[in-house]
Order: sequence, then C-alpha cells, then structure tokens
Amino acid sequence: MLTNIGEKIRVLRKQKGLGLNELASQLECSRSYLANLETGKTDTIQFSFLDKLQEELNLFPEELIQNFMEENEFDLKLKKMNQLLKELELKHPEQAHYFVSIVEQGVNLFSNSKD
Repeated sequence: MLTNIGEKIRVLRKQKGLGLNELASQLECSRSYLANLETGKTDTIQFSFLDKLQEELNLFPEELIQNFMEENEFDLKLKKMNQLLKELELKHPEQAHYFVSIVEQGVNLFSNSKD
C-alpha cells in the first residue's frame, strides 16, 4: 500500500513542480525519508505525516478522508489487534486464545473496580 502512496506522492509532487528537497522542507521531514517513501523503501508512516501530505498534495479524495477521520486511533488499534490475533490463531491457537483471555480479564477487572 505504501508503494502506491509513494508513487502518488511522486506524481503529485512533480505536477506541482516541487523538488524532493523543497517538499521535504515544507513537510518538515528529511529528503531521504521522502525519497524512501516515494520508492516504497519505507514501510511506516505516521498519521500526522499523512495529514501534512494531504494538506500539501491533496493525496486522497475528501470523502475518503472524512470516513477515515471518523475512526479514532483506538478503533484503528483494535482493528490491527484483531488482524494480528487472527493471524496468530492460525499458527498458534493456544497463544491467541491466551491473549484474548488476558484482555477479557483486564477489561472485567477494570469495569468492576470502583473509581
């Protein structure tokens, strides 16, 4: 996915007539990070950086941004955890069920505790 975003960043940057150094300066990031992002050599990107890219290049359609913004960081972490646990269950079902039981116990403990 980041490869596709990187390609789009490069195309939009060039359409705006911006060099790597100039856009990196505007985004307050290193030239090498931006180059690695454009070429798909990095596999991480922070939401705050995506926000800066959106402001500078209008990377994504507005309706996609609205849908994305409706999900908060907690929801995104839950989705990621769900995905990771499903993958773990395929390889190590006992460990996956153990992690789920620990979370359930923790939630029960805190929801039953007095504030």
